[in-house]
Amino acid sequence: MASADLGDELHCAVCLDIFKDPLTLRCGHSFCRMCINTVLDSQEASGIYACPECRERIPDRNAMYRNVALHNIAERFMFAQLGVEDEGINCTYCDFPVPAVKTCLQCEASLCGKHLKKHSKSNEHVLVHPTMSLANRKCSVHKELLKYYCNEDSTCICVTCCLAEEHMGHKVEPMIDASEKKKKELKTILQELNSKEEQLYKQVEILQKYRKNMKKKFTTEACKIASVFDELRRQIDDLENKVLSVIGREDEQALMPINDLIEKLEAKNSELCQKIYTIEELCNSHDSIEVLKKIETVINSLWNDEEVENQDTEKVEKLLKTDLDDQLILLTLQKSLTDLVSHAREEIDMQLGVDI
Repeated sequence: MASADLGDELHCAVCLDIFKDPLTLRCGHSFCRMCINTVLDSQEASGIYACPECRERIPDRNAMYRNVALHNIAERFMFAQLGVEDEGINCTYCDFPVPAVKTCLQCEASLCGKHLKKHSKSNEHVLVHPTMSLANRKCSVHKELLKYYCNEDSTCICVTCCLAEEHMGHKVEPMIDASEKKKKELKTILQELNSKEEQLYKQVEILQKYRKNMKKKFTTEACKIASVFDELRRQIDDLENKVLSVIGREDEQALMPINDLIEKLEAKNSELCQKIYTIEELCNSHDSIEVLKKIETVINSLWNDEEVENQDTEKVEKLLKTDLDDQLILLTLQKSLTDLVSHAREEIDMQLGVDI
């Protein structure tokens, strides 16, 4: 019951899922970073930002902070939920069903807390999370427990395998030592990925601010042009709409690559979050075989095309240097006014029959 209550408190009110990189507003309510940014983007047209839960006004949409404590609690809760699948395995030695807390690979038996205290503490008796699947922890050839790791063949082996010709002379070490070394490699990679994740967040935030400023410029120019047409003649809506349509196309053309790049970076960030989650899961895993079997696949999947990353960075820098095409708007306005004067002269000449 307590776990269920905690789970309710760790759900984002927008996506109704466990918090992912939560941000906290001034009112105290927290939301996933992606969720709150989406909500505030939808409110941008009105210029009034408000908390989606309590509706309290937000004077500055950037007045949010990353809730590290809530982020860590949500992650631990998710890891705990993943361990639910280990439940349902009972102690081998109890006369009535008692949940097991560990499984001994040497004895091929599951133990409750009471029998675990009496169990052998010898290194030969390897204890893991309760499990009923022991076949994949034994050598398929010699039917012995897998205790060593062959670095040259990147595979887990038993004692007899160490003496066999296939692995003779190879660099072999205990699985737990090999697992710890691999975890150190993963932690180094995790630090690099966390740094990349932070860079992606910063690039997205910069682009979002830039997009906001660009929209303000387009709105300001549109208002200026509307004011010019109001002063000249309010009946010339067709010409006013023509000029405003040019601004609309400029807006669309200028913001399209920005929106596309933001979507691309957000997609890359989602992939990065998934990779980080997978690595953190392995780093927290007590299952050496799972770590060793998945490590090569995980590491191979992490090498991104550096050239593509450089191209994305260049695109961000290039987009940040773009600005409103004032010259195009000015030329369109001048042409529209010239056409207006010509049309007015033609209308006067046709109506009055005189040359002006």
